[in-house]
Amino acid sequence: MLTIESGAPPLAAAAPIRNEPVQARSTARLAALLDSAAAVIAEIGYERLTTAMVAERAGASIGTVYRYFPDRIAVLQSLAARHTERLLTRLADELAAGRHASALDAVLGCVDVITDLFRTEPGYSSLRAGDVIDLQPPVADTTANAQVAEAVADALVAHYGVAESGDVRMAIGTAVEVADALVARAFARDAQGDAALLDEARRAVRAVLEGRL
Repeated sequence: MLTIESGAPPLAAAAPIRNEPVQARSTARLAALLDSAAAVIAEIGYERLTTAMVAERAGASIGTVYRYFPDRIAVLQSLAARHTERLLTRLADELAAGRHASALDAVLGCVDVITDLFRTEPGYSSLRAGDVIDLQPPVADTTANAQVAEAVADALVAHYGVAESGDVRMAIGTAVEVADALVARAFARDAQGDAALLDEARRAVRAVLEGRL
């Protein structure tokens, strides 16, 4: 099981990075490259991203990019992994024991977390945790949304008295997929998110989970 623990990054980047950073300077350089990739993706989408664009936005040489990433796919995979890691870290805080009155309220709080990431995390709307993107080779045996759903279920069982069962986990997985899809649709043409669609995302999640938790 993938358990959320507040204060610790729950998901390590799974993309093939040429050199794992071991010094603070290298870690900062890698973060700057991913920040630059995110900024470009926020402007033009992930489909047109090139390693040259990442280098130019970061003010670095193309050789610096290739020092860490063998190609543009590795950049995208690493950024997607970082998005998922940040989502899980935010969800850990949202699902902490005692933060919400009920398990259903806690899950609705998770919808708010996803919404906020769409608004505040550069590139997230184009390359979010739930995207189905043809990135080869695959970097995990499961989807990011499945990992998120597993972590949410673990937290609800641990902190909100939800009974452990396959049916409950399936319902939570469905709720995560529904929330991801509707929130993404809400931000497709509105940078702040279409309010009606965001309300619908919360109603749909409530409908899926009501009586199941």
